[in-house]
Amino acid sequence: MAKIVGVFNGQDIHEVVLTSQTGVSVAILTYGALIRDWRVPVAGEMRPVVLGFDEFSSYPDHSPYFGAIAGRVANRIGGARFTLHGAVYDLPANEGPNHLHGGPEGIAHQIWRIAEESETSVTLTLFSPDGAMGYPGDLEIAVTYRLEGNRLEIDFAAETDRPTPVNIVQHNYFNLMGRGDVLDHRLSFAAGAYTELGEGQIPTGAILPTKGTELDFREARTMRQTDGSGQKIDCNFVLDTRRDQTEPVAMAEAPDGSLTLRIYTDQPGLQVYNGWKLDVAVPGLDGAQYHAFSGLCLEDQNFPDAINNPHFPTPVVTPEEPYRHWCAIEIA
Repeated sequence: MAKIVGVFNGQDIHEVVLTSQTGVSVAILTYGALIRDWRVPVAGEMRPVVLGFDEFSSYPDHSPYFGAIAGRVANRIGGARFTLHGAVYDLPANEGPNHLHGGPEGIAHQIWRIAEESETSVTLTLFSPDGAMGYPGDLEIAVTYRLEGNRLEIDFAAETDRPTPVNIVQHNYFNLMGRGDVLDHRLSFAAGAYTELGEGQIPTGAILPTKGTELDFREARTMRQTDGSGQKIDCNFVLDTRRDQTEPVAMAEAPDGSLTLRIYTDQPGLQVYNGWKLDVAVPGLDGAQYHAFSGLCLEDQNFPDAINNPHFPTPVVTPEEPYRHWCAIEIA
């Protein structure tokens, strides 16, 4: 059951550890509803497969969204501004002139409440009031983690009292070897197109084919360039629209073949970021050092800056059409 592991802004931080019949354990904090640690048995040992910290105290100052639930609107909003139903909304800019992951006090930096918990599941809830980080409307958010065997399902739900944009995303950094870089993981995903990026990593609005480019991962390959150096990836990919949702949209295999990650989702996009900007000043899990390319993010999502691109899938939810999002991650 939940235990207190720290204090933030005068409030207790709790941790819940889910365990399955296959020996997998997933530790979840009420801060950011984040996955702090995820361990899978490999050759008689419990291997960490995500980046995180042993102690909560490292998160507020040193975490680049390790394992967090990001939003209200994850990823970027260009110019930290959008217009909805004729009204202009200005948001705090926290990445140059742009708004990233819901702002400096977005839901990844809030303390969630444990609504339900068991050995294999937990539901966390958060109330985000009208005007929080500049967004319109009250938003009631719930995230449920369910662990069955080696598969973790995540259900996202949000209800509002007025139209507002929502894009709530899991932001895990995976490393199937537990430490070192991820460049020799073999990665593939079901995307024949991507959203072209302009200045500040804001989409230009163009959707371009991956075929013939270095962004084509329809066939599994490593993240190294021909000279052996790391390929820097931080891009939203347009997932194939007529795909079978019982099939994974992305797969990553450990270099030694010991583990394979499969991710399933109902979302239209996948942000792939291989951690090339990482340089964490404090030790991570089991004393690991997290430098460039230490983790791989596979963030199933709506497209970045969708609120400012009417031809992208709409991120606007309403009282009549609440937010729903489902994904599952299997590591075995």
